[in-house]
Amino acid sequence: MPTPSPRQPQDLMQLLTRAERLAARRLQTVLDEDGCSLDAWRVLALLSDGAGHSMTAIAEAVFLPPASLTRLVDHLVDQNLLYRRVDPYDRRRILAHLTPRGRTYWRRLDREVRARWPVLSDGDDELLRSLLGQLADTLGAAGERSTI
Repeated sequence: MPTPSPRQPQDLMQLLTRAERLAARRLQTVLDEDGCSLDAWRVLALLSDGAGHSMTAIAEAVFLPPASLTRLVDHLVDQNLLYRRVDPYDRRRILAHLTPRGRTYWRRLDREVRARWPVLSDGDDELLRSLLGQLADTLGAAGERSTI
């Protein structure tokens, strides 16, 4: 019986990178039809919950540095897709929200993306989501321990 090869982080990184790039490419082809960038889609997706989010929370969720996020949000405000308001509980913070036009735009994008997104077999989608969540949590915890 052959001995399993030792775990190779580069193998996992190769698979993760390939999957992420293929997924981003497929998603961008759908978004291009509506003139939306992948980063804008991520912001709109986050704000679609209707809760309003701080710029710091948005930057962390969509993996953008603050200056890039500010430029993107300014652009989305100019397009009347979102607006900023002072947080009623902490007047030092600004919260971003979708406008009615932004909600309509998001719903249309979401429908188009869902219609053209490949579906994994029954249960595989949840399994993948679970495994990727575990990996992210494990890597995050390992990163926190190494900085202490």
